[in-house]
Amino acid sequence: MIEINIADLSLIFRNKIIIIAFITWVVNQILKLMVFYITEKKWDMRRFIGAGGMPSTHSALSVCVAVTIGLKEGWGSPLFAFAIVIAFIIMADAAGVRRETGEQAKVLNKIILEFFEERKIRDKNLKELVGHTPFEVIVGAFIGILMAGILCALI
Repeated sequence: MIEINIADLSLIFRNKIIIIAFITWVVNQILKLMVFYITEKKWDMRRFIGAGGMPSTHSALSVCVAVTIGLKEGWGSPLFAFAIVIAFIIMADAAGVRRETGEQAKVLNKIILEFFEERKIRDKNLKELVGHTPFEVIVGAFIGILMAGILCALI
């Protein structure tokens, strides 16, 4: 049987990589909120926790963790290799499968609106903003690199 020591769990909250990742998530989500306001001229607090949009938080977070591991453990470490491969998978998914899912949701919502206007078949539309453009992914990755460099120097 595995025993869980509460003191050991407290190490999670002192893990520098987790702290750096959390700060990067917050900063990126604030940037996403600001970009939405600049482009749409309205505040939408759902953008702070929602997926999709500029810049990609998935990219920022995964690249930040990989770069932080590289800086702390070494660029040749197996842990860095694992983290960067996972970051690339996450970025490919964000710009590929998840983006395509959002595009399909737009089409399905339009079909439902046009063909089933007189009969309500469900309460809400499918979520359309779930993925990212390649540019949003690249900007997110750049933010992840920048935040890792800055925060590793400070923390």
